Amino acid sequence: MIISFIVFLLGFTLIGLASAWKSRGTAQDYYLASGSIKPWLVGLSAVATNNSGYMFIGVIGYTYATGLASIWLMIGWIAGDYISSMFVHSRLKDAATKTGELSYAGVLSHWYGADNSRLQRLIGIISLLFLLTYASAQLVAGSKALHVLFDWPIWSGAVLGAVLVTLYCFAGGIRASIWTDAAQSMVMIVSMGLLMIVAIISIGGMDDVVTRMEGIDGFLNWFPQDLVFPGVAGGVLFALSWLFAGFSVIGQPHVMVRFMALNNLSAMRRARFHYYLWFSMFYMMATAVGLLSRIYLVETSSFDAELALPMMAQQLFPPILVGLVLAGIFAATMSTADSLVLSCSATITHDLLPQKIKRPLFIKISTVFITSAALILALMNNQSVFNLVIMAWSGLASAFAPLLIFLCLGKKPSQMLSILAVVVGLSVAIFWRYTGWHSAVYEGLPGILAGLSVLAFSLRRNADKAKA
Repeated sequence: MIISFIVFLLGFTLIGLASAWKSRGTAQDYYLASGSIKPWLVGLSAVATNNSGYMFIGVIGYTYATGLASIWLMIGWIAGDYISSMFVHSRLKDAATKTGELSYAGVLSHWYGADNSRLQRLIGIISLLFLLTYASAQLVAGSKALHVLFDWPIWSGAVLGAVLVTLYCFAGGIRASIWTDAAQSMVMIVSMGLLMIVAIISIGGMDDVVTRMEGIDGFLNWFPQDLVFPGVAGGVLFALSWLFAGFSVIGQPHVMVRFMALNNLSAMRRARFHYYLWFSMFYMMATAVGLLSRIYLVETSSFDAELALPMMAQQLFPPILVGLVLAGIFAATMSTADSLVLSCSATITHDLLPQKIKRPLFIKISTVFITSAALILALMNNQSVFNLVIMAWSGLASAFAPLLIFLCLGKKPSQMLSILAVVVGLSVAIFWRYTGWHSAVYEGLPGILAGLSVLAFSLRRNADKAKA
């Protein structure tokens, strides 16, 4: 088990290190790979980046606890992601090309050529805080899996993941990240698919699976029991909130930068095809495995549902395949962690420092610094992976998605109005989570709507004044 796990990890690391041979030694190459990445690689990389340890650990745990109602996470998330991509991806790429900016914050703040440096720094600060939280969640996910399967100390997985991410990000930047992400995406798909098939067969087929799930009270209900409103209205609101969660992808710098690395619209369409094909397959299998895990693992007061997948793999697989599943989990955590680290590095060197740093050595040093900070947060944290990821995801989306939508619509909000929209959207999302309402409605929904309302109201008011 350990041997197969180590072999896969070494393979990922070597792929990342090999990317250094293609490096051109520039900031443009480190953060955007000089626009030379193949569309299918971008698609697979985006899948791995988006899915993360959240899918292997967080979604499995949520599905174990919630039952069939968790399907709305999948439907809403994919639908929202697709809608946003059709509207945003090509426009964001065009803006990145016109501005020559390397970072997500740089593109948003210089969309129409204006020097909105205060907006850029604000976006940079928010990105850094939430992306670090996000990265720490990935390291936590890896730690949990290693702890269950190998009985290693809970900190060991976080340290191992941080070291490996540092190695290949230091070597090749986003090119290393994309290459390793593509390989990791393959392992993630195979390991999740194998676990789903073996689980169904071992139970006795789909009929027996359904029968046993029906025996669990409320497990096959279409909607959770703790809805804001009873009946259909509550169900629609629940599903709609997760559509906003998928739509929130446009506020994620670490995902959007992959599409910024493409060189033309045709490549964008091809990358999108590969992305949604693999994304849909993987999410469906992850949801299925989460449902199946409830049959195999008995819930107790001390049971951590986020450990369901590695524990289930132990019960069903021989050691060599358990190593494959663990490699899949670790691949998921690293594929997202490396992207988050690079986005944080770009934020520091390109968005926050008074003088933009373009020397590769200093850029790489910032990458090491960011990974170390994420590791420290991971070792200090005691929250669930699911909650950490959703909090970071919703915070970034609430802050940035409203502004990006208005920019894509051709609107030109002032720097102060843009800052106000960012602050209001983020504040509403944080308030929503603080009150506990996020358990019923994803906080990104009110956060994004609040930011959009600020922009719409102000621009409408300015238009009325101009007419008068």
